Amino acid sequence: MPAYRAVVFDFFGTLTRSVQRGPQHAELARALGVDPEAVRGVLDRTFRARARGRYGSAEATLRWVIEQAGGHPRTDQVRAGVPARVDALKADTRLRADAVSVLAAIKRRGLGTALISDCTHELPAFLPSLPVAPLLDATVYSVRLGVCKPDPRIYLAACEKLDVSPSECLYVGDGGSHELTGAAAVGMTPVRLAAPDLASHLVFDADTNFAGRTVRSLTEVVGLVDHARIARPLKIAR
Repeated sequence: MPAYRAVVFDFFGTLTRSVQRGPQHAELARALGVDPEAVRGVLDRTFRARARGRYGSAEATLRWVIEQAGGHPRTDQVRAGVPARVDALKADTRLRADAVSVLAAIKRRGLGTALISDCTHELPAFLPSLPVAPLLDATVYSVRLGVCKPDPRIYLAACEKLDVSPSECLYVGDGGSHELTGAAAVGMTPVRLAAPDLASHLVFDADTNFAGRTVRSLTEVVGLVDHARIARPLKIAR
């Protein structure tokens, strides 16, 4: 096992517990004059396009979604709907109990930390308010970069920000978006988080054929880092 200089994490389902859309999404749909189930269908079938920023700004994207669901929202409704959607996604997000302690432990060992997320405009808006934010050296959001996992560019963007090579990175994710095979393809060492709660996780394009290392909790990742450090300790360049 190689010594690592950085650990790269997925967000939804990895640093967070399983995610399902809560009631605030339906409330927002009704406030914008459309059927919540119609909105749900649009969101599900257009996730990857929205996560690449295909439909423009947060306001433009929300307007597009509502129109696809049969609505005709006013400008003021859309403007008010954007922060309401941020609040809805934030309400769906519960950090894992060990997320903060694991990130802090990795940083104490001198390793870099990064986040790569296939996400829409909402995550960049609310992640800075979460307690994991100060423990991340780099964040890469698909909606800002314009590509989703498993595109090599999204992994290489994190490596560039951390000033490490892919072979020096451990990648931890639940397996959505074919992220684990994508990480392996660029030279990272992928690890699947198979926490019990993920049976109910909202996931797109699951990495079902991944046969690599699996952990049941984030805390186990610290053990992998420590085991790798026994032979050749490294510190991240700053």
